[in-house]
Amino acid sequence: MTGGIAPNLSGRVAPFSAQLSYRWQAKRHGIITKAVHEEGGKIALQILHAGRYAYHPFCVAPSRKKSPISLFTPWPLPRWGIKKTIRDFVNCARLAQEGGYDGVEIMGSEGYLINEFISATTNKRRDDYGGAYKNRIRLALEIVEKTREAVGKNFILIFRLSMLDLIQGGSNFFEVIELAQALEKCGVDLLNTGIGWHEARVPTIASMVPRAAFTWATKRLKSHVKVPLITTNRINDPWVADQLLREGHADMVSMARPFLADPHFVKKAREGREREINTCIACNQACLDHIFERKEATCLVNPYAARETIILKKKTSAPKKIAVIGAGPAGLSFACEAAEQGHQVEIFESKAKLGGQFNLALQIPGKSEFKECLRYFQSLLSSHNVPIHYGRQVVAQDFQGKEYDLIVLATGITPRRPDFEGIGHAKVLSYLDVLEGHHEVGKRVAIIGAGGIGFDVAHFLTSVNNEEGAFLQQWGISPDEQLRGGLVEKPAAWFSPREVYLLQRKEEKVGARLGKTTGWIHRSVLSKKKVVMLSGVTYDKIDDRGLHITRSGKKQLLEVDNIIICAGQNPCDDLKVPLQSLGFRVEVIGGAKEARELDAKMAILEGTLLAQSLA
Repeated sequence: MTGGIAPNLSGRVAPFSAQLSYRWQAKRHGIITKAVHEEGGKIALQILHAGRYAYHPFCVAPSRKKSPISLFTPWPLPRWGIKKTIRDFVNCARLAQEGGYDGVEIMGSEGYLINEFISATTNKRRDDYGGAYKNRIRLALEIVEKTREAVGKNFILIFRLSMLDLIQGGSNFFEVIELAQALEKCGVDLLNTGIGWHEARVPTIASMVPRAAFTWATKRLKSHVKVPLITTNRINDPWVADQLLREGHADMVSMARPFLADPHFVKKAREGREREINTCIACNQACLDHIFERKEATCLVNPYAARETIILKKKTSAPKKIAVIGAGPAGLSFACEAAEQGHQVEIFESKAKLGGQFNLALQIPGKSEFKECLRYFQSLLSSHNVPIHYGRQVVAQDFQGKEYDLIVLATGITPRRPDFEGIGHAKVLSYLDVLEGHHEVGKRVAIIGAGGIGFDVAHFLTSVNNEEGAFLQQWGISPDEQLRGGLVEKPAAWFSPREVYLLQRKEEKVGARLGKTTGWIHRSVLSKKKVVMLSGVTYDKIDDRGLHITRSGKKQLLEVDNIIICAGQNPCDDLKVPLQSLGFRVEVIGGAKEARELDAKMAILEGTLLAQSLA
């Protein structure tokens, strides 16, 4: 399945986004379809009209009602515009057929144009495309019906149906059934699952969402239609997918990001090599966040994604003997790549286990997927027989007289401590003290630093057991078939075992620099847990009474039991010069090279690129 392709200019997601309206465009798609067919696969083109989500002034919608996540107010489609839009969908499908596609998927969910017509929240029309539900689904049915007429029977026609809108006033389950059965009569071959509008204030694909959290919504539709159903959202593991099929949740499973993380996912699963799969951790940092930042979409755990013709897999003709100091993300990435090339690699790690900062991430609620990264790296190291020396706090003299062609420093970072009165007080802890469990933390806490680490520590300190198991209840999602949008009016209350302040010096909104697609989730969770987030803070002093601050010219005392420092990091590269003085070639990667926010994306990429430079 491709990403969304617009059927006309107004339907484009943004200026210069993909559109298929002309024959010359269809010819370009032949490159893709030919490649898929040569490998024995089938491919469908997704036709997506962005509706009011379009990022341009020509956006259209059923009514003149602006989306809360859009810049532009849409133009209401006149009746002739609706008829033209239907013709454009049909034309797009016909051109897809000419371009060699085996089918199309009509995007009718996620809050795009067709979904906007279906929902009474966004459809305020008074003609025969608005008002009663049978009128609001008219656009969807006419598009499907006329598309089927145009492409014939031997062409796959999929409709992406919103099973849960997750917005107030969305469709209820009985309406979903009515539309599904009507679509079946109009000639669809498959119904795909859509979960949540983009403006919904409920996470649907982030790492904090439990695996397969929404497949129950697909399962309950199975008895009401005869066409196969596809389920999706947070399915990243072949065992989970297999279980869903065996338990009758769906007839097919759809995945997207897992194939960025590992393009050989299906091949490895088919061959019984599941433990060798590089698993998607649903971080969104290098895929969706990059898209919203107008960057090329790639993958945190797989730096080859979208760089397959730039970073080439290589085998060395001159193996080197290499020591890697540090088994965090950067060191592991380098070691695996270098060993795969044929170099002789060994790792020295000061802790009793590999992982470095990954092990800190594992302590944070909603980041349990990082264990899959460690499993994957461990699998690669084992397959290449890379020795790991645990518990080795090495010094330069340990390498004196040794013959290494290269020593790679991946020793990570040390927490930075700001300098102001009382910073050495017993109340003060670093984030390492907290996440590694070295110290008990009191009931009232101030966190200095509101970057990614500060937010993680706040999540850690405000979490309670089995929060993941209560995901649906906490976010107000219910299987009650009568509920519109699948949301209850009053979600279950969130609980925090601590009173927490999250502070930053910058005047900007707290959390403004977090990931585009996940930052709002982190802010929302902490707000629900009554975390007090303050910006523009000056730290005056710490004493027995607590943390003294100045904000907006006013002095304030935060009477807290502990102050936790999350104010950045310094590179830990102390071994570089001593090792160079012994005559070794030394390369520094990851946090040891540049200590920004703990950035696994950068660390893994740097490790890969350094290894590639050796071959």
